[in-house]
Amino acid sequence: MIDRLFLKHPRDVNESYGQHFHVAARFGFLMVRAGLACMVHGLVPALFTRTGSATVKRLYGEMRQRQPDLAEQQPAYLSPQWRPEYEI
Repeated sequence: MIDRLFLKHPRDVNESYGQHFHVAARFGFLMVRAGLACMVHGLVPALFTRTGSATVKRLYGEMRQRQPDLAEQQPAYLSPQWRPEYEI
């Protein structure tokens, strides 16, 4: 049970538990920060005009580098169906 809950997934992605915790916590922190910036942007549109989209693109790029099988595919954000009419 301990192995399945805490160790299997980090091992599957070639990380220790500590390494995985660090990466996941960093991603989570950056997403929360970008989310807060988006909420402020909703209230005051002149602020944080690209913070949310820039964070998503940067994290997506990092995730692609961490998963070699994704490197061969076209990035999803380049596909026409995933292109927003505007960026936040």
